[in-house]
Amino acid sequence: MQNLQILIVEDDEALAKSVASFLAPIGEVSIATDGLTGQQMGQDNIYDIAILDLMLPEKNGYDILKHWRTEDHLSLPVLILTAKDTIADKVQGFSNGADDYLTKPFHREELLLRVKALLKRAGHLGDNNQLSVGAFQVDLGTRTIKINDQPVKLNGKEYDLLVYFLQNPDIIITKDQIFDRLWGFDSETTLTVVEVYMSNVRKKIKAVLGFQPIKTIRSVGYLFETEE
Repeated sequence: MQNLQILIVEDDEALAKSVASFLAPIGEVSIATDGLTGQQMGQDNIYDIAILDLMLPEKNGYDILKHWRTEDHLSLPVLILTAKDTIADKVQGFSNGADDYLTKPFHREELLLRVKALLKRAGHLGDNNQLSVGAFQVDLGTRTIKINDQPVKLNGKEYDLLVYFLQNPDIIITKDQIFDRLWGFDSETTLTVVEVYMSNVRKKIKAVLGFQPIKTIRSVGYLFETEE
């Protein structure tokens, strides 16, 4: 499985689970079955893409999307998946900040292709499962990493942590975001685990590069700089 996080906001639980099942090979999928929960999950800003229904209990998809874009300033790709199929519906969806719009019923293969296209456009999914940022080359399929063409062994969450930074270069990432993405909201471990894994990853990177591209932003989090 690749280190991608996918959010599905869909009140039809059977459909949501079906979509989650066939997207599972490209990432870890989280599901919200009402609009308010979906909006709150999206606000944590740990997801690489969201698949959003429009007709939802608690809060509709239009309002969720508008809030994400204007209040939370989220840039994650959002694909609207809905039964609302008029031109007016689509115009409103794109006006509120949608990146793509697919109507129900739909073919699973088309949804998968659209999701992959949005992830590639956002830089989260490279061609042939390759991710390259500066001196770092990652094979997302085999979960292997090279730095300046030298293989570097990163275990489990170490790999996930570095890939998360490579997918978000020059963006401040908080400890809470790292914890929620890698260990999950319901994890019984503590936030200090982030510092432990961060220390391990930094040591392995510096041993190869000779300098440290992951900077600590005091009282905020960390920043992966693409230039020394």
